[in-house]
Order: sequence, then C-alpha cells, then structure tokens
Amino acid sequence: MPLDPVAYQPYADPDDFIREVTDRIWVQRDISYIVDNYEPDSIVHGGLGTVTGRDGVIEGSLMRIAQVPQHVGQAEDVVWEARGDDAFLSSHLVFSADTHLVAGRPVPIRKRTIANCLYRRGRMVEEWVVRDDLADCLQLGLDPAEVARGLRFRGYEGSMTKPAPADVLAAGDSGPRADDHRPECEMVLEFVEEVWNARRLHKVADFMHRDLFLHTIGDRTVLRPDGYQKDLLAQIAPFPDARFEIRDVQANYAERYAGLRIAVLWVMRGEYRGVADFGPLTGKPVDLLGVSQFLVQNGRIVREVRVFDQISLRAQINGHESSFADTNIY
Repeated sequence: MPLDPVAYQPYADPDDFIREVTDRIWVQRDISYIVDNYEPDSIVHGGLGTVTGRDGVIEGSLMRIAQVPQHVGQAEDVVWEARGDDAFLSSHLVFSADTHLVAGRPVPIRKRTIANCLYRRGRMVEEWVVRDDLADCLQLGLDPAEVARGLRFRGYEGSMTKPAPADVLAAGDSGPRADDHRPECEMVLEFVEEVWNARRLHKVADFMHRDLFLHTIGDRTVLRPDGYQKDLLAQIAPFPDARFEIRDVQANYAERYAGLRIAVLWVMRGEYRGVADFGPLTGKPVDLLGVSQFLVQNGRIVREVRVFDQISLRAQINGHESSFADTNIY
C-alpha cells in the first residue's frame, strides 16, 4: 500500500521531511516549531531514560541548542519505512562538526547522532534517540566519569518496559511493518544473534565484507573483521552476560545512500560485573539503548554505524555504586 502524502506533507517524501524539519529546529533554531511538529503527549526515549510530553522535548532541545549555538547537523542517512498508510518510521543519522570555545580557544567537535522517529500524519508520536556524547568529552579534554557524575538516569517508560517483540520483522515497537527486503533483514538479525549474543566472533567474516567499516562512539572508525571483533569485545566485557534485544527494524533502498540500509534499534541488557571500565563493579543490571545502521551490498554487510551514549551508561551505573562486593572475580 502506497504511503499517503498526509504522512509527510508539505515535503516531497519522508526523507525530505526529516532533513528539513530537523534543520528548521536545530540549525535555524526555530524551537517553537516543536509545538507544531510533536504531539502534546509525544514520548522520547534517550540514553538517560524516557521523557513524556512535548514540554520536556522543548526544554531539552533549548538547553542543547544553547550549549552549542553554532551547531550544524548534516543528514548522513535517512532510513525510513512506512507504518501503515499514514505514518512512517525514520532512522536519521546526523553528522555534526561543531566548534566549542574552551578558554577562548576554538575546539572542533565531530560526532554522530541517530534519531528513530515515528511520525503519524506529519506529527511526531514517539522517538528513540542516541548521541555520541563520549566524542564531546574526548575532544574537549573532559573526564567522561566526571561528566557522568553530573547526570541522572531517570529510567525507561512505555514501550521500552515491554518484552521485546516476538517477531520484529512483522511488528516492532513502532508497530506493524511491511515485509520488505526480508532476506537481508533476516541476515542482519542472524548476524546479531550469532556474533553479538552467541559470541561466535569468528563468524564476523561470514556476514561482513573483509573491507568493512564500523563507525562508532568516540568518533572512531574500526576496520576489517579483526578490528570489529576487538571493538565488540570491549563493549561487552564489562557486562559478560549481556544480550542485545532487537526492538525495531526498518529497511530502505536508495541510490543516494549507496543502496540498501537496515536500521536496527536495540537494547543491551546485562549486569555490570565484568571488566571494571566504569568504576567499581555493582553487579546491577543496565539497559543500554543503541541504534545500528547496516549497509548491505551483494548479501553482505559492508558498513555499520553504531551509536549509543556511553556517558549516560556511566550515569546509570553511578546510580548503583557501592552495591557490589569487592570479592568479584574480575
């Protein structure tokens, strides 16, 4: 069923809609446009938890824009997929190259953000957004642990508290989806289960091209299967029982973005009882929200862009400090 233009009017298509609306709010700084763009009871899930209501979105956006008033975010990709005939789910990858003034000295900051947005009849109803705030800390010379101590994890609500969808290719957290690009989507989900969850890291080369790129947090680029294995091990080592739940999937083919991209919304759940990368071990569970966008060519993954907020993860762990015995074997 074709998507009714009411889903993205007055723009040409959902891709154009997302790029123009984001630019209007974040680059032109028309913060009041959020009133027109978001439903009053809209829900936003981020690294620090869930915000319910449009007023919270307005306040949070205003504070972020004020912190970096010269911010310019460039759409690097928009992976969108219809949700019925009057709605769409987009996965908007934004690359920003900003300049911060530190002691009167300009410091360039490169980072990525991914916002998964569910729009119905041109209005935002639910959003899942992840930012590479680690890149800010590293490039500004700030201590990530110290920055995290000034934050509070508020917890998740709504769809994020429900069990993972039974068949995410039929319906994810955003609702029922069309059965588009099923073989490639199944391949990506099998990759996540086999490599990420089952820890069969030797199978990276079965799914990914030898010359793969992984763009990930801290504004880092990782190359080839060997680098990918090491990066994944570093992510899960503090959480040895970690599992990745797939909450949503969307696929989109567009020549302007090099072909078929598959966006995966995931939550990593595990206990902080492994490698003590984030301070004293707590043994308490964490819920890490993340988004990965996979570029698939000729049946293989050639690129992944993976974004999650490590600073918010630290803040979540801080809420459980001093609750785990020092006799942990790690």
